[in-house]
Amino acid sequence: MRSTQAIGRLTAGPPRRPPAATGAQGSGEPAACGARAVDEDVPGAVGRELRDLLADRLADCHGLDPVFARDVAERTARFTRRGGRRIRPRLLWWSMRACGGGDPAQVRVALRTAAALELLQTCALVHDDLMDQAPTRRGAPALHADVTAQYAGAAPQPAAQRLGASTAVLAGDLALAWADDALAGLLLKPGLPRDTAHQLHEVWRVMRTEMVAGQYLDVRGQAVSGTPGRSLRAACLKSALYTVERPLQLGAVLAGADEATTGTLRRAGRCAGLAFQLRDDLDDLFADPRVTGKPSGADVREGTPTYPLAVARALADTAGDRQALGVLDHAMGRAGLTDGELAAVREVVAGTGARDHVEARIARLDRRCLRHLGEAALEPAAAGRLRGLLAEITGSAGKAPESAVAPRATTLAAAGTEAGR
Repeated sequence: MRSTQAIGRLTAGPPRRPPAATGAQGSGEPAACGARAVDEDVPGAVGRELRDLLADRLADCHGLDPVFARDVAERTARFTRRGGRRIRPRLLWWSMRACGGGDPAQVRVALRTAAALELLQTCALVHDDLMDQAPTRRGAPALHADVTAQYAGAAPQPAAQRLGASTAVLAGDLALAWADDALAGLLLKPGLPRDTAHQLHEVWRVMRTEMVAGQYLDVRGQAVSGTPGRSLRAACLKSALYTVERPLQLGAVLAGADEATTGTLRRAGRCAGLAFQLRDDLDDLFADPRVTGKPSGADVREGTPTYPLAVARALADTAGDRQALGVLDHAMGRAGLTDGELAAVREVVAGTGARDHVEARIARLDRRCLRHLGEAALEPAAAGRLRGLLAEITGSAGKAPESAVAPRATTLAAAGTEAGR
């Protein structure tokens, strides 16, 4: 999937910064001090921003109705504050810093935008858990399951389950509304440069639609058989764009980076984001659940045709391997899949050459990501932090080199054009 933004010729000079917002330095604080403090703990800084933002939102909700505030608003806020790895805010921050940003006005806008990203992620995860009927998230009951359990003794079980599902829909909607409110508050500030405000709004607008499109393709794949190309398309929208590329673009926009630098960061982000999703797909099958924090084989049990599974099916079909196809047909979408049946799926993914194919693709994407980063005119120290963060996301260190592609996997070469290899 090609970038929608042209990639111009790189400039040798440092990235420009937009003018500071009016009154941004009223405290007399040196420009870099606030940024350096955030550098030390980006998740902590974003957490404090969320604490303040959500306190205001919860006060509003308690004024509307205490039951609504308790059941919906407080759950939404707790879920958001509990957080995960804060990947998107960290990418936004280090992209901004690598592009030369960091004055007090930019720090404030970046932290509020990062908080909005976390609320958008809350919307995505709460809805995702409901669609997948996942019982837990982040070491606690999923929101729909938590509400169902709360009302299990007060209502018949079907009614409690419907209430849990409906509450999850509303909680996700509320998180999205709060995210949009947070961004709108920034755009309405008179001190934000007009060009920055326009670009920020445009990236946010496109990103929200991409997120929904990726989620739809993901759930559609559970009902309709797809190709490796379609699986890559879903991965590109759901992870490459939403999780990595767009946060990097937001950071570049906030720093006032030129079009060439922004475009190069986007290309690096798309490669890293796709590698991230492919690694996650492999981990779902092969990683130790004690390391991943979730049970193995969730994608198989849900019937999600991830790229490794789609590649395995395509290779088995090309080879006329009916036994392998039978294993996949039997396993996909079976909630009660046994450990032995899951082990058989692993054998098919490895035996067809699909695992090697995906490992090699991840390695290529990782190399391309690093090459793109090397082409951009970035601040060296912050660029190093950004490079380390992208390496953490892709998890590619020591993985299979490109030569590890199994000969049979070359039949899939054309499938990758859809998602932008």
